[in-house]
Amino acid sequence: MIYILPLLAVIAGYLISLLFKPSSSIAFKLLLSFSGAYLLSVTVFELLPEVYSHKTNGVGIFIMLGLLLQIILEFLSKGVEHGHLHHEENIKRFPFLLLISLGIHSLLEGFPLNSSEHLIHGVVIHKIPVAAILSVFLLHSGIGKVKSFLFLGIFALMTPLGSWLKANFEILQEYSVFINAAVIGIFLHVSTTILFEASKNHKFNASKLGVIVFGILLAYFL
Repeated sequence: MIYILPLLAVIAGYLISLLFKPSSSIAFKLLLSFSGAYLLSVTVFELLPEVYSHKTNGVGIFIMLGLLLQIILEFLSKGVEHGHLHHEENIKRFPFLLLISLGIHSLLEGFPLNSSEHLIHGVVIHKIPVAAILSVFLLHSGIGKVKSFLFLGIFALMTPLGSWLKANFEILQEYSVFINAAVIGIFLHVSTTILFEASKNHKFNASKLGVIVFGILLAYFL
């Protein structure tokens, strides 16, 4: 399932992009808030205690390195990981920098998926709105449907590829605690950014608060 679910998440995101307008859809924004809350909760409840249980020096350093890496990647991706993508339509150039950024992000998030079934769910829920935003951008960018589907296909395969590499290369398993720590940093940055933007201008929104609380409780009780 760790290989299939991320692929299905991208397909679901693409279908959402055809049926709704993610940039203005209230339901989409609520899904984004829920995904941020759930991903953050699973990271704190399960992945964070798991890496510290090894009592290995340097875990905190790699968490911060992962956070810094995500900041750098977002300079290239323009924030699509947390539901934003600012672009000029009809650029007609294949967005290689965006692909590289999202590819690295997706590859790394695939490494710890063997550690927790709930983490798989968190990544999948997170990928759906990301794929929807990405699909809207690609289909309106002027690069053509073939290149758009090629981009989405590569993006969809990177997370399963990360899981496969982790399972089949001993050196990655040997240093998995540090890789997982870096992924924690990535998840912390992405999920907290989503939640901070969900409460932009500090305005109270009962619907967003409700889905955020629901995401936290679901991650805890599952």
